[in-house]
Amino acid sequence: MKILLLEDDAILSDLTFAHLNEQGFITTLAEDGEEALAYIENEKFDLFIFDINVPKLSGLKLLKQVREYAITTPIIMITAYQDTEHLKKGFDFGCDDYIKKPFDLEELTQRIKNLAKRFNIEDRNVLQLKGGFYLDMNKHLIGSSRVTYEISYKESQILKYLFLQKGRVVGFDELVQNIWYFDDIPSETTIRVYIKNIRKILGKDSIRTIRGVGYCYE
Repeated sequence: MKILLLEDDAILSDLTFAHLNEQGFITTLAEDGEEALAYIENEKFDLFIFDINVPKLSGLKLLKQVREYAITTPIIMITAYQDTEHLKKGFDFGCDDYIKKPFDLEELTQRIKNLAKRFNIEDRNVLQLKGGFYLDMNKHLIGSSRVTYEISYKESQILKYLFLQKGRVVGFDELVQNIWYFDDIPSETTIRVYIKNIRKILGKDSIRTIRGVGYCYE
């Protein structure tokens, strides 16, 4: 599932972004309403999560504008406001769910899954790889019609990221920034070991090494 998260609180956005990615969701982060609108106009998402109180274009105004564009993508509103007036406006403008801060990240995950069922959103946590293989982000498996292989969480994250950047060289720093978040930064040797393990399953030519630059899934 591809999610657009609109949140300007640096700590909360980092925590939520990391959690959603750990759950296997493909997440894009916007820090203000205008940035979120630009993403919406140029990309396709399965679900939106909008904070109400963000700079430039509020979450409520963005919600209203999205529905005026006849975009039916499900939307979860999040807010620190505790009154019912903002809640009512959210539903009047067309949101599908509403959650008040502070909230548990697991609760947010369950609300996302409930909307996925309601709207029959395709499970994008299963990626179709070349050679008849697939990557199951929920179970951390690489499989085919004949066999399945368990891989580590980090290996599944690396393979997913390289797959989504197919044909583009991804460097060490980019991998670390988009996968490790708050974890200890790994060595380049550690990443080479993860890549080697993936190649043992998919084949040595599945991920190309560009010496001194990075890796490319082709």
